[in-house]
Amino acid sequence: MPIANSRPSPLRHLLTMLGHFVGHVAAVVLGFVMIIVGLAMGVTMVLLPAGIVIGLLGVALMVGGVFARITPPA
Repeated sequence: MPIANSRPSPLRHLLTMLGHFVGHVAAVVLGFVMIIVGLAMGVTMVLLPAGIVIGLLGVALMVGGVFARITPPA
């Protein structure tokens, strides 16, 4: 039976931090792609409303990926 208050191993901590980092990178890349798609859709008058929404969601996703906390507060 493992001890409940034991510290996690350094490898587990490293893999957890790496997973969080990869999630942030994915959010930034997906946000950038959504911004480009929104700009491309905004060129035509028919797709302008959808392009604005997709572009702004991309900005929000990208900003969230850059500025969100990686580690939970202690």
